[in-house]
Parts: sequence; structure tokens; C-alpha cells
Amino acid sequence: TERDATSWSKSKLREVLVGLVVEGEAGRCEISDLKHLEGEASCNSRKGKLIIFYEWNLRLGWKGTVKESGEKHKGSVEIPNLSEENEVDDTEINVSKKKGEGDVLRDLMRTEGTTKVREALRDYLKALKTEFTLGMILPTKATAGQGLAAERKLSGNTTQDSVSPQRLGTVGVKIPTVKILMREIFNSPADELYSIFTTPELVQKFSKCPAVIEAEKGGKLQMFDGCVSGEYAELVPSQRIVLKWRCRSWPEEHYATVALNFKDMAAQTELQLECKGVPVCNEDSTRQCWKQQYFEEIRILLQQSRDDKE
Repeated sequence: TERDATSWSKSKLREVLVGLVVEGEAGRCEISDLKHLEGEASCNSRKGKLIIFYEWNLRLGWKGTVKESGEKHKGSVEIPNLSEENEVDDTEINVSKKKGEGDVLRDLMRTEGTTKVREALRDYLKALKTEFTLGMILPTKATAGQGLAAERKLSGNTTQDSVSPQRLGTVGVKIPTVKILMREIFNSPADELYSIFTTPELVQKFSKCPAVIEAEKGGKLQMFDGCVSGEYAELVPSQRIVLKWRCRSWPEEHYATVALNFKDMAAQTELQLECKGVPVCNEDSTRQCWKQQYFEEIRILLQQSRDDKE
């Protein structure tokens, strides 16, 4: 299978780079905008292995303020060849500044700024390899064996659920599972946050993909190009949602039970997530999915909504 990651990458690169703050004794700088972004990215799954391709030419704008004088200056950051052929640490990053004083800011961007930009690029590549590719590798007999090996190595740090028997092909295997617990605070009342999980238009906005959302008991759920699917098992408006939930890469017909509890705290809401029945070998990717593809994107959507109102 092959998926075009170009559009997703443009959004992710803008997310990790724009707004990046660099502070030092000389002053404070910020990546203010993404002036130029040209290139492409894609992911292939072949024989159970992921092959990532990306090639980008970026130009960022930065602005800064000198600490002592309060002078303001602007400049740019050029990244002419971000690709899988080079490690991020070896990728060329050129910092320049418009004519005039303020070379201390240019030097700050060339040192601390370059370090922060490289960190952001690493965040993009990590997300490309985990978040974007979620569900691309289908289970094989080898991954089932890995799951059994993981069962023997389970540490006391992980909450282990009961082991549920599942079938892969014609061979019955036991799938060791874990329970994931997460808590997040959102700057939103509970009813607004609840609607983001149950309204098709809002789900499609934060997931950036077409979605099937039938928010009623027994109603279907499908997101992220079919990488996530399931159904609604319980809905208590503004308070609680329970889902049968699975990733495409999990053993066939294996579902986790996801409970989302909304605790209203005036202008904020604490969201408590409990995800039972996650295959051990998918624990990290499932946690990343909820953290990055759900919670972080919902925060961006809420911020955009507030900006639009203002």
C-alpha cells in the first residue's frame, strides 16, 4: 500500500515550526511564518515494512527583539534539502537577516534557533513515521509472535488486562492486552468538547479526513481513512462516551473499549480516557494516536474557533 503524505506533511510542518520561540541573552526571536514550502512525501508498506520518502525545500520567516535596545528585526531561515537521504543533524539550515543592526539576533538564530528548528523537524519526521502511518502495517504471524513475546516481558509499570483469545488466519493465538489511562485538560466547556467527538463536521475538521460518525447507541465510527473504526456503545451528552474502538493494524475483529469521561470545570474540561483491551505491541502507537491525532488536533481546532470569534 502507498499513501500520499504531502498534504498532511505541509500541515504538520507548519504546526511544528510556526510559532517556535528562541530566547537568549541577546533577545527573543520567533518563527513568524512559513514563506515557502515545496516538495512531497509518501509512505509505502511492503512486506510488513514501512518505507518513508520525503523531500522538502522550506523558507521560514523570523522576527525578533533585541533585549537591550528593544529594536525589532526580521530575517529568514532556508532549509534547501530536507530529505531521507540526510540525517536531520546534517541537513543544511541557513539563517539570514535583513540589512541593518541586530546581528546579535542573527547569531542567536544561527545557534539556539538552528537547534530548535532541527528539534521541530525531528518531531515532524517522528509523526510522519508513527502518526501518519498508523494502520498501514497489517498483522502477520510474526507480529502475533511478537505479541506473545511481549506478554512474557510485561513489566509491573503497565496495567495488564485479561488476555483475550483472538484468531489470526486459522491459528488460534492469545493476544496480551493492556489498559491505557490518560487525562487531558481542554480550555472548553464540556458540552463543546463532547460535540467535537460526536458531530461529523467537527470530527472531519480536527482529523482532516472524511469520517463516518453515527453518534447513537450502536452507531458506526470510522476515521483517518479507515485506520480507526468502531461503534458507539454509550452516550451521555456532555458527560460520557463509550466506544468499541480498533486500529486497522490490530488482529482482525479485535476491539478495545474506550471510555471518555468529561468533567466540567467552569471554562475548562478534564477529559479522562480509559482504553481497555489494547494489544501490548500496539500500546505506544495507540497512546500516540490519542495524544497527537485526537487531543493535539482538537486543541488546535478549539484555538481556531476562539480566534474566529475574536
